[in-house]
Amino acid sequence: MSRRLRTLMAALCALPLAFAAAPSAHAADPTTMTNGFYVDPDSSARRWAAANPGDGRAAAINASIANTPMARWFGSWSGTISTATGAYVGAADYRDKLPILVAYNIYHRDYCGGHSAGGAASPSAYAGWIAQFAGGIAARPAVVILEPDSLGDYGCMTQAQIDEREAMLTGALAEFNRQAPNTWVYMDAGNPRWADAATMARRLHEAGLRQAHGFSLNVSNYITTAENTAYGNAVNNELAARYGYTKPFVVDTSRNGNGSNGQWCNPSGRRIGTPTRTGGGAEMLLWIKTPGESDGNCGVGTGSTAGQFLPEVAYKMIYGY
Repeated sequence: MSRRLRTLMAALCALPLAFAAAPSAHAADPTTMTNGFYVDPDSSARRWAAANPGDGRAAAINASIANTPMARWFGSWSGTISTATGAYVGAADYRDKLPILVAYNIYHRDYCGGHSAGGAASPSAYAGWIAQFAGGIAARPAVVILEPDSLGDYGCMTQAQIDEREAMLTGALAEFNRQAPNTWVYMDAGNPRWADAATMARRLHEAGLRQAHGFSLNVSNYITTAENTAYGNAVNNELAARYGYTKPFVVDTSRNGNGSNGQWCNPSGRRIGTPTRTGGGAEMLLWIKTPGESDGNCGVGTGSTAGQFLPEVAYKMIYGY
């Protein structure tokens, strides 16, 4: 605790310089304010393992998935969002751990894909929701992945809808900068096989990337860390050439241990990847999607809904078959 207080005092002294350097430069590095990443005590994997101790798959799922730090996703199912995010980061802060949160409630969410369709009822409803999300975190250290797929999901949208979405993301970043000064926010940038680097750099910039700490790649996908790292570097090259800045990026490694077979929706034969840690070419390698949670009614998850925990899928991902 004393280490965190010293870090906060140093950050407060440096505050004017930090904000003069860049709009997104927060007062402190949340990874230095904490002692490792937070393990969600109520993840779907942990709940299933606890409820099924006699199942032959439970021990492996508990050891290899449930006890690995990973993100918790927040959306309309989370109830009063300021209470939900506040309780989660509060529990992590009490243990001196760094929580990873996913904000997943943007208006017209998954508008083109459809498997995870939903989100806030309107742009104004989203603005209120994300403001409360940030307010719940407040000054406690956290990492937030902002709206997975939101900048890749443009294929069926009109320009007016795209402009509306980018404005919502820009507004969200402003709320985190205002209310959650010790949170690193990563705008989601899809994956290497969705949009080319120049296109994604433009979308990120137009949605306000300069205000964010960085961008995220491969969320809920299966593409190798090496391919994602090359793509992240390419996006940064485009950002530097076009707009004069670069940003750190993180990669979701939760399900990329065997790489991709070209399918994105519950493909067979995938494997868990590198557990959450710093480094690896990206700023951090994170488990953002819970291995074993369904991508939707498709592939080996036929008959399931997006987010449903499938123990047989999880078990096979541990061993890669």
